[in-house]
This record gives sequence, C-alpha cells and structure tokens, in this order.
Amino acid sequence: MELAVNSTRLEAIDRFVDAHDQAAAAHRTAWIDILRTGLGQHPLTLSAWRDGQTVGYLPLVLTRSVLFGRRLVSLPYVNEAGILADEPATAARLVERAIELGREQRARYVELRNRAPFDGPALQPTRTDKLRMTAALPDHPDALWKQIHSKARNQVRKAEKFDLTLHFGGTELLDAFYRVFAHNMRDLGTPVFPRKLFAAMLHYLGNDAELCLVEKDDRPIAAALLTHFRNTTEVPSASALRQYNSTCCNMLMYWHLLKRAVEREATVFDFGRSSEGSGTYKFKTQWSAAGAPTGWQLAPLRGQAKPPTKEDDQFALAIRIWQKLPVWFTRLAGPPIVRGIP
Repeated sequence: MELAVNSTRLEAIDRFVDAHDQAAAAHRTAWIDILRTGLGQHPLTLSAWRDGQTVGYLPLVLTRSVLFGRRLVSLPYVNEAGILADEPATAARLVERAIELGREQRARYVELRNRAPFDGPALQPTRTDKLRMTAALPDHPDALWKQIHSKARNQVRKAEKFDLTLHFGGTELLDAFYRVFAHNMRDLGTPVFPRKLFAAMLHYLGNDAELCLVEKDDRPIAAALLTHFRNTTEVPSASALRQYNSTCCNMLMYWHLLKRAVEREATVFDFGRSSEGSGTYKFKTQWSAAGAPTGWQLAPLRGQAKPPTKEDDQFALAIRIWQKLPVWFTRLAGPPIVRGIP
C-alpha cells in the first residue's frame, strides 16, 4: 500500500469519497480548497493507494497561531471529516502517518473528527460532552410541520405576523449574510470568520451551498448558510440579530431551512453539535432533533493537549471584552485570530 501527502489525484479521491458509505460532506476535496482559500490554512492530506486504486483518505489541515500553537486537525471548522478506509489496517496506517506528520510539523496534537471513535492506542477522546444533533426528515413539508414541537409551530406562526421576507440565493446575498453573522458573533463574544470563507464555500461547493436571508423592512435580521451532501443538509452557520428576537425571525428561518432540505429530498438535517441540556440543545430538540455522541479523538504529541473552548476560564474575560467591541473592529481583528483556532 502506498501513502501520499497532498496527492494531486483529486478526482480519484472524490470517486472514493462518493462511493464510501461513511463519507461526510467535508471529505470532498473541495473543502481543502475552501479552507486554504477561505482561512489561509495549510493542508496536509493523506491518501492511501493499492494497485492504483484509492483505498483510504484522511483530510488534514495544519492550523498555526501565536495564541494557540500548531495543531493538525481533520478538519477545522467542520463537525466531521475523519478517517475513510476500505479496512481497519488501512485506517490504522493513516492514523500512524498522521501522527508522524504531526511530529514533523511540531504540532501539539493531532485531532481526528470521526463519526465514531477509532480503536487506536495513540488516540483518546477529545470531548465527551458534545452531541451531534440530527433530525430525520419526512418526504413532505406537511409531515414535517406535524413532526416539530407545538412550541416551534406557534413561534413560526407568530413570526409570520411580522411581515418578514425570506430569500434563498448565492453570492448576491453574501454581504447581507455576513453583516448579520459578524454582528451575532460579536454579541456571542466569538472572533468572526472572514467573509472570504463563505465566498469560498459558495464558489467551490456550487449548487450544494446556498444562503438564506430574512429581512424586515429591507433590513437583514437573520441569515444562514446551508450545505447539501447526499441525503443530508447541514447548517454550518446561522445567526439572528438579538434586537429582533421578538419577531421569532430565527424560528421562521429554521422552518424554511428544514423545508428546503425536504424539497431537496434530504432525509437527515444536521444541526451541528451541542452540549446536552444547553440552550442550543433545547432549541434543536424543538425541531425533533436527537443527539448522538461524536467520535472526535486526540493524539497528544507535545505536553498536555487540549483544544481551546469557550468554557475555558482563560477565555471568559476575553469573551466579555470582545462583546463590548464595535462590530467594524471585530470584522478586522477576528479573522486573523479565528484562523488559528481549530
């Protein structure tokens, strides 16, 4: 078996991904271009070949930051993009080579965002408190409406009384989407991703990525990014302006996001990760989402490895300060910070 780093045989890798039943959207090689172009990150992808055929793939990106150090991650920003292999021996070899690359790159750790944990002696769980929240979708919006909780239905009806307008589209909605997104990230105390990340997703994913925008009196007040892969629709980013919470604009938007997924014949809606019992967890369960453990794993390489999280005490003060900064400043200062956070 041959292993390659940053193979140029991308079409063959994509054919392998398309045929693998455990593949996620972020396994497509387009995501390497997205993260390179949109975040300026350094890819170190691994692929395994046997008799000229692709038999394994592990997309990796090296994140580098003065604040957070060097980390080799599969993949930053996304919820799932771990090991794909034809057999356990191939998967083990990919993990072994990823750890070698991590050491060569002086990374603090290698993080694999698998769907289910891989039984490897060098790997340990990253976090066990986060659940992947997904909802099974019916084949018609009427059945979907009956499936969601009555509280959610009531809030959608309330939103419909505020004369809100909703649009789906592409790059023509990007500026409006980003204004809402950047403002919401500031309110959350989180450095904002650069606009070019979302531009790259729309470009490289083509018809499999789209934006949703909610407006009131021609002002954008809620926005989301949708991506589609096989039978699954995901929402990598969604935001709403807090001063418009009384309009339930976020509830209206999510109802239409779910309807859009049904229209595209998706059978699974992926809400992303949440801690059990948290506010986001309760929000997602209104839409009939259920949680399942994630398979994220670490291979520590230098000292005690621990990914940065909002729950860390060292970030509590920084979050409070960030929330008080002007939005225009966070749009300038955020991207150089967040590109180094896995």
